[in-house]
Amino acid sequence: MNNQYLKTTLNINATALTFDLTNTTKNLELRNGIWFSRKSSSLSYPDIGYDVCFEIEENSFWFAHRNKCIIETVKNFSPGGTVFDVGGGNGYVACGLEKAGIKTVLVEPGLKGVLNAQKRGLTNIICSTIEDAQLQPDSLDAVGIFDVLEHIEDDLAFLNKLNNYLAPGNMLYISVPAYPFLWSEEDVEADHFRRYTLNTIENLLKKAGFKITYSTYIFSILPLPIYFFRTLPTKLRLRKKTDIFKKHKKIHASNKGVVNNMLEKVLSWELKKIHNKEKINFGGSCLVVAAKIR
Repeated sequence: MNNQYLKTTLNINATALTFDLTNTTKNLELRNGIWFSRKSSSLSYPDIGYDVCFEIEENSFWFAHRNKCIIETVKNFSPGGTVFDVGGGNGYVACGLEKAGIKTVLVEPGLKGVLNAQKRGLTNIICSTIEDAQLQPDSLDAVGIFDVLEHIEDDLAFLNKLNNYLAPGNMLYISVPAYPFLWSEEDVEADHFRRYTLNTIENLLKKAGFKITYSTYIFSILPLPIYFFRTLPTKLRLRKKTDIFKKHKKIHASNKGVVNNMLEKVLSWELKKIHNKEKINFGGSCLVVAAKIR
């Protein structure tokens, strides 16, 4: 594949961005508007997972509020370039970032996920793991991993890889589920390896060569409901294993309209805190910005 073929013009918010992959990788080829890696690792995540998430994302207060928090955080600590949303699934976050005027590339290994992302109108898509894409060291402006790290067994090794792809001083944005004491059967079913505190995720990032720029908890109203409706039944062995995708579809289908609006109003104060770069001291998720220092 020649250099000319490796160049394409991708549209972000109707603004042309020349995305020159010759400076980033030699291992991708463009097919039907999506960049595919020449080498692809196996993926165990089922297609139904993408489909269920695609169906509930637009109507879920959780996805909506997380997107608002992420967008506000990225705006506060702008990379001044392109954010690579690694493991971004159906492109819900990437789409939100693009609509907010933030240049974004979705990096997702699941074909079903990237096809769903195309349906959302995303044009900057790489169907690959970050490893298979074989990006050049120090080549990326910014990376986002939103509820991805908890699915990776060796989280430190993965963060070290991301550090290698980022240029010095550039940003990593990350969200993860909070508090090990909230561990439940839900985490097991979701293939989580762990939950974090701000302290543990910050220390992990420092070990991987990052400096913490900003960190906060979000979803301050969720820890108690999670504990009583998920964690405690798990501890008492009252929680039966179920089809997590069907369960999430049922839960989010019942959370439309009035309930969603009420929850959004309750959580709106978190966005003001984030806008002012203030820390929220308690919540169901951790949200962190870290800069590469080595």
